[in-house]
Amino acid sequence: MSGQQQPPQGEWDARRAGTTESDEHPISGESAGTTGTTGTAGHSGHSGHGEYGEHAACSEYAEPTHVASQPESSLARGIARVTGGAIAPYQTAVVRIGFAATWLFFLLREWPHRHELYGPDGPWSWELADKLIESNHAFTTLLWTDSAVWFEFVYVIAVLSSVALLTGWRTRTASVVFMIGVLSLQNRSVFMGDGGDNVIHLMAMYLVLTRCGQVWSLDARRLRRRGDVPAAERDALGVVMWAVFGAVMVGATVLGGLSLGWGLFFWALWAAQAVWRMVNRYVPGSETRRVCDMLANLAHNGAMLVIVVEVCLIYSTAGWYKIQGSRWQDGTAVYYPMNLDYFSPWPELNTVLAGSGLITLLITYGTVAVQVAFPFALFNRRAKNVLLAAMITEHLSIAVLLGLPFFSMAMVAADAVFLPTVALMWLGARSAGGWERLRARLRPGRGPDPGDSTDGGGASALPRQRSGDNVSVR
Repeated sequence: MSGQQQPPQGEWDARRAGTTESDEHPISGESAGTTGTTGTAGHSGHSGHGEYGEHAACSEYAEPTHVASQPESSLARGIARVTGGAIAPYQTAVVRIGFAATWLFFLLREWPHRHELYGPDGPWSWELADKLIESNHAFTTLLWTDSAVWFEFVYVIAVLSSVALLTGWRTRTASVVFMIGVLSLQNRSVFMGDGGDNVIHLMAMYLVLTRCGQVWSLDARRLRRRGDVPAAERDALGVVMWAVFGAVMVGATVLGGLSLGWGLFFWALWAAQAVWRMVNRYVPGSETRRVCDMLANLAHNGAMLVIVVEVCLIYSTAGWYKIQGSRWQDGTAVYYPMNLDYFSPWPELNTVLAGSGLITLLITYGTVAVQVAFPFALFNRRAKNVLLAAMITEHLSIAVLLGLPFFSMAMVAADAVFLPTVALMWLGARSAGGWERLRARLRPGRGPDPGDSTDGGGASALPRQRSGDNVSVR
């Protein structure tokens, strides 16, 4: 070994620095070079001193260690990135609020017509729906019985779960009940929906797997008020809700209301909630608790990736199908729906816009161009933000010009996954500031509530947006 030529001092320092960086802990972020003899040499700045320096002085030890640790370090960083935290908390909160509000407003608007849409007076009878469910194995609680009282109960539960998810109250439970309400009503009458209902149908299932109550929710506010008190020690209501849903699950399973697949899915969710509650109560600071948190982050990040891919597929397929249509090719496609009485809540405005050939041409070609280009624009932040603004404007125009507000609300809520984090934090800070000023006027002389810290500001209890989440959050 003594006959080998020693590299320059600076090269050894670089190797030592690279090896220390590769030993970084994937979860805590602490470097292995901070403890033991490796840490002593790693921070000394002189090669050849201590145990680390003796190994570094011999290339046959140093080189294989450095090369072998590189892929392991990359893998560790990748695992830490996926499991170390829930990405895009603000975007997830906006998606939760957007879809809950869309479904809530739709249910309230259709309250007088609920029996014709999903109930016993609808054209799609209970017998026809039962035959369809037997063939496609879809989930709906409205086919457990044809009782009118049961239908009213399910509809009211769907409304209340939308309110709970909108406000972020008991978000884990509310997201599951929200999904049950959406699937129960939509699968009861499959021909009553449009494209917006399909998006709500999918997103209701994805939201169950996300940690969508980290910010802008009553859950986050409650955690900030509790401080260091473990949530499980005061969550008597959560235990009661868990027990009630367990009893409902037992009854539905015994009476045959759940298929094998849906039964396993709901029982898995119920058991996971039980494990989470027990770990939080009895071993809150243990390795088991950290593993559970990593699994929850993994499920959240995977669901967010699916949402991003889903939105991209919606726009790309819509754009490419439009290209194949002759009316989209000649630039006249938007002219025809704007002249239909059913899609003209403002006939005078539609007449003015449809009467201009240039405006019709620009809207038609612009719609196709934006939808086709958006998935490719995700690789450039500025281009993505420009096209995102164009798509939101397009959906708002559909709501006003064609009278499809709930379809537009659903698509804007789906687009929210791509909103810039800085803009959302600024909006949260401004909203919180306005709320504090309103409270000061209503209750003068009373200080701010310690639990109402600004979600968009610097509250330490809030999750920090990771800087590398570039596709969906920047």
